[in-house]
Amino acid sequence: MASAIQAEGLVKNFGETRALCGVSLEVQPGTVLGVLGPNGAGKTTMTRILATLIQPTEGNAQVGGFDVVKDAHRVRQLIGLTGQYAGIDEMLTGTENLLLIGRLLGKSRTESRARAAELLERFDLVEASERAAKTYSGGMRRRLDLAASLVGRPEILFLDEPTTGLDPRSRNGLWDIVRGLTDDGVTVLLTTQYLEEADQLADDIIVIDHGTVIAHGTSDQLKAQAGGQVLTVRPVNRQDEVTVARVVSELLDATPDVTDGLVSAPVTDPAVMPMVVRKLDDAGVVLSELALRKASLDEVFFALTGKHTDDFEAEAEELMQEERSKA
Repeated sequence: MASAIQAEGLVKNFGETRALCGVSLEVQPGTVLGVLGPNGAGKTTMTRILATLIQPTEGNAQVGGFDVVKDAHRVRQLIGLTGQYAGIDEMLTGTENLLLIGRLLGKSRTESRARAAELLERFDLVEASERAAKTYSGGMRRRLDLAASLVGRPEILFLDEPTTGLDPRSRNGLWDIVRGLTDDGVTVLLTTQYLEEADQLADDIIVIDHGTVIAHGTSDQLKAQAGGQVLTVRPVNRQDEVTVARVVSELLDATPDVTDGLVSAPVTDPAVMPMVVRKLDDAGVVLSELALRKASLDEVFFALTGKHTDDFEAEAEELMQEERSKA
């Protein structure tokens, strides 16, 4: 089966800044590839190349079997794109936004109106359809933006951090919509900062850090690289942190993280938990919290990069500003 999206050695330079450093990926038809990474990692740059908005400095990519540089016009006939920020006209109503997209795509007025009505129904926007988009909530704007990207019935859809800034309810609603699209056979490339989002939606995941693919696999495989599960221990007395950290380090053969009185470390064998309890009891340490849970997004990043996601913020913002100004 031919790949829906395939890229080899994508490099993109913005002046002295190298935003992509040889990214390769492959997406099978009808599946979701999650592209996970912190702000400024290169996710948006990669998406813009695949969507023919910018050209790579080096490397090549095919979308729907067409080269994104040589056959950009053919690629655009196959794809839809929803960026990080809603691309709708806030002065137009929901209906008018979708009608405008339909007409720009060459559809007749009748066909455009029928498609708009279908999408407004699907995205639960009928009641707000005659209101100006500027009156919509954040979740409604994101739904309208996604609806606009589907007017042309794309075979391949690029979603660039579509749920950033949404509340949990709106995020879950958008997840349901994406699941419905893949059920219809649409191929989706989803960039996100949220492991939970990739966990819920993606058949396969790549992790990008500083323009380079540093990991590839399913959500469970990536979590396994962070230990699969995490033991968290909080002593009643803060002075016992050192003892707890020492015991956890000895029994788990890992360097624990100590933050605000909470000691945590990756666990490969959950059977070690009773041993930790016995050791701490022997040392006279009283606990206020003891838990075994799945690895979090931050812990996966830490395991893969040696840095927490917050460490990327300053340099990420600088890179994003440079991309926007030079693209």
